[in-house]
Amino acid sequence: MNVMTTNTTTVESIAFASLSLSDLNPRTVVNEDSIVALAANISTVGLIQNLAGYRPDDGNVEIVAGGRRLRALALLQDDPRFQTVSVNVTDDEAAARLWATSENSQREALNPADEIRDFGAMAKRGVAVPDIAVAYGVKEKHVYRRLALANLPCVILDGLKDGKVSLSAAAAFTIGSDERLILEVFQEYMDRAEQSYGHMSEAQIKRALKPDTVTDTDRRAIFVTVETYKAAGGRTSSDLFADTILFEDVDILDSLFAEKLEFEANRLKSTLGVKWSEAFEGTYLPYDYMAEQKFGRVYPEAGDMTEAQQERYDALEDMRYDEELDDADAEEFAALTEILKGDYIDAQKAHHGVVVLVDRDGQIEVSEGLVRKEDQAAAIEAGILEASRHEGSSTPAPKSPISAKLQGDLDRIVTGSRQNALLDDPKLALHLLAFQLTNRMGYHRAFGISTTDVPNAPSTETGFDLDKRLVPAASGYSYDSDLAGDFAKFRKRGDKKIMDLLQNALVAQLSIGDLDMAAALDKLTNRETRAHFTPTAENFFGRVSGPYLCELWNDLLDLAADHPTATNFAKKKKGEKAEALDSLFNDQAYRDTHSVTAEQLARITAWLPEGMH
Repeated sequence: MNVMTTNTTTVESIAFASLSLSDLNPRTVVNEDSIVALAANISTVGLIQNLAGYRPDDGNVEIVAGGRRLRALALLQDDPRFQTVSVNVTDDEAAARLWATSENSQREALNPADEIRDFGAMAKRGVAVPDIAVAYGVKEKHVYRRLALANLPCVILDGLKDGKVSLSAAAAFTIGSDERLILEVFQEYMDRAEQSYGHMSEAQIKRALKPDTVTDTDRRAIFVTVETYKAAGGRTSSDLFADTILFEDVDILDSLFAEKLEFEANRLKSTLGVKWSEAFEGTYLPYDYMAEQKFGRVYPEAGDMTEAQQERYDALEDMRYDEELDDADAEEFAALTEILKGDYIDAQKAHHGVVVLVDRDGQIEVSEGLVRKEDQAAAIEAGILEASRHEGSSTPAPKSPISAKLQGDLDRIVTGSRQNALLDDPKLALHLLAFQLTNRMGYHRAFGISTTDVPNAPSTETGFDLDKRLVPAASGYSYDSDLAGDFAKFRKRGDKKIMDLLQNALVAQLSIGDLDMAAALDKLTNRETRAHFTPTAENFFGRVSGPYLCELWNDLLDLAADHPTATNFAKKKKGEKAEALDSLFNDQAYRDTHSVTAEQLARITAWLPEGMH
């Protein structure tokens, strides 16, 4: 029987305070910002469409269709106009359910092309952007973007409506200002769409329309700043859809970039007190450039910390693992790091210089300690630079009288001699080992000891507590690293900190395959796996079979298979079983509801899956 032919429907004016949202209403998640926008729309144009409500036997009216409008009206209760609301009311539950589903399923969004044209028509009639936004219940930014699209040639909007042009492609055309060029590029877009190699991308459309522009995300634009560029007469335009500014006079931008980079290089020469500075226009110093310039290199002298400063530095470094430092602590840590980093002495500054560049993010980057070839003899004589053992020459080097085999023996002698010397300084040897094992040397090694990745954490996140000291450290090594200087700074940490780091690094490499040896170590350390691991639905129970969970439940609670608690558990879905066991292991209140005895609790507390030793 058709429900709509049997129920009685009336339109009633009902006090808002007596309305409530029905459980039949399918919309359970709403965007709060959209509700605020809808309230503004209703306040301006009124409630155009009635709410739909169901009156069950208790006489109250529950809204089954119009939940967003109901929420918006709640924000307007200071306005007498909306304290009474028109509602289509039925007392037939089947009809109410039909209303609840049909309103959402039958709603059809306006085609973007139609919306764009309507926005444009409203703007031409003099309707302000804020009013258009209220009428449509959207943000003003959305209106501005639609209006930009409304200025496109009609052929593009026709293609958008027909589905031949995507909305993102149409948006890309809005950066153009020459209609003739826009139409030419659009024709190419359509021609390519008909070919096997497909559409032009949004980036290709933009490049075709603005081939000689860069965006405000370009490192040159960031470094120069849009204000400086405009002051110099540079022109800009906007890409509303990418939220970017386009710099149209690249020659002006390049000139400003070169001038500012040269200025910064000169400023740093004066500030740092070095012999020379050079501006480099690339984003990094390539190896070929460094080799071609034949730079020598000097390194800063590591600073000395007091014992109190070292202790504070270590404490702040540990705090960074557990929490974000506040501004005062972060500033203090940065100051202590600068002490540890050290500085160049005046004797070095008299011979070395800096190369200054702008990185990909538009930030100044300085390469210090560089000694030009013509200054290297004086630097060596001053004792601040070692003579190179790899001096290049434009003529081939004469053949060495030392054979490769003999050279190998000589290298072994040097290695043995170095080892002999290190035997007399075991502390230095341990410091060097810690320096390598804490991942500060990159691919280099001080000892013939290799490390491997020893997995020590499960793929799931719950139920396991790994000490932060066992988390692998990120490598501090880079192409520009000064290993000798970095090691000197590392030693400034002091014996206690270095031995702690060494112990942590060694422990993180622990990987014992022999069961007897593992058992002996466990006995010596009094290891208890459950001290660090608790089974949960995520890390264990949800990953085994339902029958296994039933057997475990019954075993832990001393239940016979036909006990009501056991049979009720067996009827649960697998996910529900996993959650129940999770609660049994982790929720005291849940254990109380099941009258868990002290003996059962001891069994739960000690239980481990078979195979865990």
